[in-house]
Amino acid sequence: MPIDPALRSLDIDLPACPQTLVDLSLLMADEDANAQAIAALIERDMALASAVVRTVNSALFGLVRRVESVPEAVRYLGTREVSALTFEIGLRGAFPPSPMLDALWDRAGRRGLAMGRASRALDVDPWLAHTAGLFAESGQAALSVHDIEGYAKLVAAAPDAAAWLATEQAAYGANHAVLGGALCQSWGLAGEVAASVRLRPMALLSLTAEPSAAIDAQWSGETFMVKRLLALGACVDAALDGVDATDLARGCAAIAPRAGLDPALLHEAVAGAVAKLDG
Repeated sequence: MPIDPALRSLDIDLPACPQTLVDLSLLMADEDANAQAIAALIERDMALASAVVRTVNSALFGLVRRVESVPEAVRYLGTREVSALTFEIGLRGAFPPSPMLDALWDRAGRRGLAMGRASRALDVDPWLAHTAGLFAESGQAALSVHDIEGYAKLVAAAPDAAAWLATEQAAYGANHAVLGGALCQSWGLAGEVAASVRLRPMALLSLTAEPSAAIDAQWSGETFMVKRLLALGACVDAALDGVDATDLARGCAAIAPRAGLDPALLHEAVAGAVAKLDG
């Protein structure tokens, strides 16, 4: 699906994908690619490889011993988690640092890990799930860089997610979900990932909103994998936001049927993956 021409006319820059990540994306899509090839590609960029090893040794991954190289990290975590971590570091590096974006990327890293790990029980591709989690709020980064002071004030003044999106649309001509989907497309990510980022607000709304024909129509028009990425992402976001077990179960029950998922299985997978992050 090509990027909407209307987005190209906006005065909002989307950073180009670093070449290492372009090559890594191609490798991850190749069924014949092996761990050695993926590790070697990451190690071609010394700064990126160093950042990957440093992050793998952080408390988030909870390894019992320190790793010293990318191939060693791949052996402990697997190609998917190391490759997704490489994308996270590349995504961070594509935008200038700021406290707002540091918090956004920290949240993205946790979301991506949780979605990738929970996906195994839900017949969802772990690589798609992990990258969808990483890029879910990436459009906010583009708007933040475009209007550093103004965007922070807009976010602070928005009373809820719907108002936030509407205000972004009025102020900039596009909201962060649409921009995030466009960034995914421009970086060559799978169409399912781009669609899940673009439609994320609809999925979050589906956790709590009353059923409606408009929401039903949006869900029915999407593919099996997009629906599952949307349901998984919305429930992981709710869990990361700290909703209690009862509300999380209620949200899973509301959204799971739209994706052809068992509500109890979805709840168990999400709760377990998020708990592991904090373990």
